[in-house]
Amino acid sequence: MRLSVLTAIATVLAAPAFAQSLPHLPTDLSPAGVRAADDHLALEEVEGVEAMAFVRASNERALAALTGDARYETFRAEAFEVLSSTARIPGPSFLGDGIGNFWQDAEHPKGLWRRTTLDSYRTDAPQWETLIDVGALAEAEGVDWVWKGASCLPPEETRCLISLSDGGKDAVVVREFDTTTKTFVEGGFSLPEGKHRISWLDRDTLLIATDFGPGTLTESGYPFIVKTLTRGQSLAEATEVYRGDQSDGGYGVSASVFRDGQGGVQAIIVNRPLDTFRAERWRVEDGGIQKLNLPTRASLHGILNGKLVFTVEEDWSWYANVRPAGTLMAVNLWELEPNDGRTITNAATTVFAPGPRQSVEDVAVFDDRIVVSILDNVRGRISVFRDRGEFGWPETAVEVPENAAVGLGDTSRGSGRLFWSQQGFLTPPSLGLIDVATAASQPVKSAPALFDASTHVVEQFEARSSDGTMIPYFVVRPREMAMDGSAPAILFGYGGFQISFPPAYKPEMGRLWLENGGVFVQANIRGGGEFGPAWHQAALRENRQRSFDDFAAVARDLEARGITSPRRLGIYGRSNGGVLTSVSITQNPQLFNAAVIESPLIDMLRYPEMPAGASWIGEYGDPRVPGDAGFIARYSAYQQLRPDADYPRVYITTNTRDDRVHPGHARKFAARLGDQGHDHLYYEETAGGHSNDADPVANARRWARHYTYLAQQLMD
Repeated sequence: MRLSVLTAIATVLAAPAFAQSLPHLPTDLSPAGVRAADDHLALEEVEGVEAMAFVRASNERALAALTGDARYETFRAEAFEVLSSTARIPGPSFLGDGIGNFWQDAEHPKGLWRRTTLDSYRTDAPQWETLIDVGALAEAEGVDWVWKGASCLPPEETRCLISLSDGGKDAVVVREFDTTTKTFVEGGFSLPEGKHRISWLDRDTLLIATDFGPGTLTESGYPFIVKTLTRGQSLAEATEVYRGDQSDGGYGVSASVFRDGQGGVQAIIVNRPLDTFRAERWRVEDGGIQKLNLPTRASLHGILNGKLVFTVEEDWSWYANVRPAGTLMAVNLWELEPNDGRTITNAATTVFAPGPRQSVEDVAVFDDRIVVSILDNVRGRISVFRDRGEFGWPETAVEVPENAAVGLGDTSRGSGRLFWSQQGFLTPPSLGLIDVATAASQPVKSAPALFDASTHVVEQFEARSSDGTMIPYFVVRPREMAMDGSAPAILFGYGGFQISFPPAYKPEMGRLWLENGGVFVQANIRGGGEFGPAWHQAALRENRQRSFDDFAAVARDLEARGITSPRRLGIYGRSNGGVLTSVSITQNPQLFNAAVIESPLIDMLRYPEMPAGASWIGEYGDPRVPGDAGFIARYSAYQQLRPDADYPRVYITTNTRDDRVHPGHARKFAARLGDQGHDHLYYEETAGGHSNDADPVANARRWARHYTYLAQQLMD
């Protein structure tokens, strides 16, 4: 009898939650079964007739509810004032002998690519020289161009490859530009729209991975072949250097050209992704190519004194010594190649080994030193490590503020200089310039406050998740707030792809939310990179539920501390954060009264079928494989929706031009909510792409919609 009871309990636990009231959870989890159970497949047609009719009707309803609110116009104007403020720090990049910057403001919403000297940049009123006016170019050519960056050939950096997107998509066209004449090069390198992977080899040669014709892209739509393209050649005439396989995962093969401070080529390394996180590395030299003996989970940062600098993302045995995941290493390139009989050196290979609550966040490699930004309990610091061969890597700390987020900016390897920034939830960004040889930093610029932070304080707490793991989170709250659960709060989370979220200055949030008495909470849940690879890998594939449990634990802890209550708590997440927020609503609707679900993945049983989706199989698993489909079905929000549940009115939003996360996810979730009678709002922007970087005008409207909805749900 006892055994029968335990067996029955185990059967219930193994079944999907609320299976008895899940009308759209397929009993057949094969791709054909999932497809047959999907009554909204037409919404996956990006510009299909039925899909666009649904978008128009949904947009009309959402805009009536949001832009018709008396708060909307105030929010929009305040957001635009923040986003277009000329008091912002112009983000610098070293460009030849000067400083480059891409700038958007009210007068130039499409943006200007411009340059000045370092001396001028240091002043309060730099003298800028415009190189490309994107708005003027868009008007002249009749295309909705969105700036996607410039890649310039070292060391002079006068020849640049300019990437432009039609409407904000990830796919770009590429044109060669001459900064000395400030014109596109007649007859220069020019590539049609695609998801290219390009590196300069020399002035007349590119290494390129792209769509070379039928059968040259992976299932995810990314390239798996690298070729050299010589000036004057067509893509059809390019010479093949390396070929992966059409079944490869991740974001496509690429070739990196590593250079010293004078622009000399140190090595060419091809990165072949096997899935989202695993990859092979191959070195191209002397007309041949050799596979490097590296762990498949590793991040490459550069080359110093003939050593490859990389972070291992898994425990790795190197000559009988295990290097724990997260260790920053520097190993002679020849020691990573097939054994040629040479004896291993005595040089120390471990540069930095993080502690249990630390992680390597970013790395900049110079000719004799390495600069590393480190997260220590989600707070930043910077250190410089000098290469002393067999005598190891002495560390010199750069003086940075306590309890802040620090980030490495652009580098000038030739001059040994590095920009870095620091900021906090209530502290505007400031910019410094590090002399790498001395580890000394000089202040360069400080941004003024763009909202009144005097009323709020920042605290860090921990919540105990379902398995006992302590999950850190930050709270930004009014200083005099009553701890009675009455405060409106937004809980933000991401929890994926080893991406960290340290404290950051969010001026639109400060102006539209904090100044109105709101609370902002940032949860550093598993799946992120805050504590290194182990923190990320703890929530991969069949363990994804840990991320959702972590998020729910923070929500409960907020209630227990009296910071907020379910009636006043809303959640926000985008992209992978859309998985998190949609699942949080379906699994724990009683914890929240609002959810902004932006640019989301939601139909996790069909995500590889929608373009770019298959590149994330290493993160989530493959629902086309029976074992994986079983654990994915237990949380996939599109199939887990229940007509008898009491969901809050959620706001789902995406972008027609998003070619990274397919708009079908958001559309289908909204449609099914409507089918089941659940109140919701759905809005789809028609330009901007996944990055929402088209212009500050559109972005101000976007944030105004978000915060109008949140105010309606949490403040009214």
